[in-house]
Amino acid sequence: MTKNLLVSLAAVALLATASGCSVGMAMSGKKQPDLTVVKTDANRQDIELQLGPPVQTSSNDLGGVTAIYDYEVGNEPSAGRAIGHGLADVLTLGAWELVGTPVEAVQGDKYRLTIVYDKDNKAKTISSQKL
Repeated sequence: MTKNLLVSLAAVALLATASGCSVGMAMSGKKQPDLTVVKTDANRQDIELQLGPPVQTSSNDLGGVTAIYDYEVGNEPSAGRAIGHGLADVLTLGAWELVGTPVEAVQGDKYRLTIVYDKDNKAKTISSQKL
């Protein structure tokens, strides 16, 4: 009887440490930026409050800079998704991770935004592409 209890406890401990990747991924997404501030004549400071610092900058013909930003949409942290993955993990004794982790890995779409700023740090041209 003691041996069965030890085996059961070991199995539960292994299950608790092996599962949780999809749960963690669902809770660790990135907040979607407010893209309504990204428009012609917007201040660079206002744009970078939403997008963060650019991944690349270079000088341009307007006496300003051309900045490239990468951002993601559709992968915000979600307690609901995390709870769903956690329940599925428990009900399937951890087998759900074989499905849940790849599902979470493909959440969201990544984009690259190129903005040309003038010498006054005002956005002059904006272009976007899906990565």
